[in-house]
Amino acid sequence: MATNIELRHLRYFIAVAEELHFGRAAERLNISQPPLSQQIQALEANINAQLLVRNNRNVNLTSAGHMFLQEAYQIIAQVDAAATKAARMQQGELGELSIGFTSTAPFMQKVALSLRQFRERYPDVAIHMHQMNTKQQIAPLQTGRIDIGIMRNTSLPDNLEYQLLFRERFMLVVYDDHPLLKYAKEGVDLEMLSDYPLVFFERDVGTALYDEIISLLTNVGVVPTISQEAGEAMTILGLVAAGLGISIITESFTRMKLDGVQYLPLANSPAYSEVWLVKHKNSNNSAAAERLTHLLISNIVDETRG
Repeated sequence: MATNIELRHLRYFIAVAEELHFGRAAERLNISQPPLSQQIQALEANINAQLLVRNNRNVNLTSAGHMFLQEAYQIIAQVDAAATKAARMQQGELGELSIGFTSTAPFMQKVALSLRQFRERYPDVAIHMHQMNTKQQIAPLQTGRIDIGIMRNTSLPDNLEYQLLFRERFMLVVYDDHPLLKYAKEGVDLEMLSDYPLVFFERDVGTALYDEIISLLTNVGVVPTISQEAGEAMTILGLVAAGLGISIITESFTRMKLDGVQYLPLANSPAYSEVWLVKHKNSNNSAAAERLTHLLISNIVDETRG
């Protein structure tokens, strides 16, 4: 059984087999001829097979040599391919990336742009998207099931860290012909909402927006009357369109075009919701994750400068 065969032995043999001349092969390999001959002899002894027939003028392959040459080509090609893949993975051009995201993340313009650019630039990175609300992303980030999370601001455990991507305003969504539409230009005061039923997120779904919006209303003395609850943004908008109430949403929701609803600004309200990029503090994040992070941050910075 062959042992201690090194890649250089295969490369030496391939050179001699292609040149059919030790002198030319040695020149091609940038070594002297005697060591090359010794290495080929050692290879033959190691595999217990004669690969070459030599005389003073000619070098030819034996039947075993022809077979070994094809196998050597395959081995070298596999090693080269593995090295290329490893380098590409190290550079973030190959591999897998798992991303947790809230239901509104695809409607955030810069998030959608960054994902599209990443897909175009690194088509060999397999992206696995997992829709989860903010609080549902915590455990998978801790266990490594997802690499990065795009979520709302929330309380994080000590082993997770975040980068602020951007802040977005709160907006009011009402159905067509709603009385509050007359305040479309100047904006709606939060205090006015005490007179209207709200369509709201389900509390047990655990969305960060629930806590943010309840706090927003409580701070101005409004005790919300929740007429309907839903777990998904599109469901909330559909219930509003059906006239079952109004709702407070964030600006990214307004990219959802739905007949029967209107979006209104809130007057005199400095409140906003933060969108975070969250990852594990101690995980060795892949280069692909770092590349996507860089794209997200760059696009947000470019938008701010613009």
